[in-house]
Amino acid sequence: MKKLIVLISVLTLVACGSSRNTASDEKFVVENLQKYSSEELKNRYPNANFREDVGMFEEGTVERAYTILYPDTPNELHITWKDKSRTKIHDIRFDVDGQWKSSEGIAIGTTYDELNKLNGKEISFYGFGWDYSGAVMWNEGKLEDSGLRVFLAPQNDPGNKFYGDRLIEASPEEIEALDLRVETIMLIN
Repeated sequence: MKKLIVLISVLTLVACGSSRNTASDEKFVVENLQKYSSEELKNRYPNANFREDVGMFEEGTVERAYTILYPDTPNELHITWKDKSRTKIHDIRFDVDGQWKSSEGIAIGTTYDELNKLNGKEISFYGFGWDYSGAVMWNEGKLEDSGLRVFLAPQNDPGNKFYGDRLIEASPEEIEALDLRVETIMLIN
């Protein structure tokens, strides 16, 4: 009987601990922000030290209102808005290795191999050294319709072969040598 009580106690403690972690983790899942206006975000993230302004985006062709949560910290996150009153999110992006992640678990530093596993199909990527450097193509995989745009960066010198605005063709050995990791994550709403 004592063993049964101890077992139930241990299971209860584990279950309580894991639910606390899950609730805390949910706060930093980018998809969970999509439905909020700027005012709702300020209520939900009161300590985020919001910065708001208007700037040029999409290669300087579109003016949009934007908000930065947690500026100058590992949890810095940028939101651009569809409207100047900041009621509908256009996109969310982050490129600092903090707590933010996608609902699929993609975070800054996620590897090329991990992306392939999450996607269920091999991804393709664009060359480096331009505005959309390392942009990932999901190739009709599980993440195709997720709204996620992910950008890879090589951890090792890519050499000239891997630069430019084009899909990269590389052998598995070349890709492994690049040690590709997620550098930027964007969620298009």
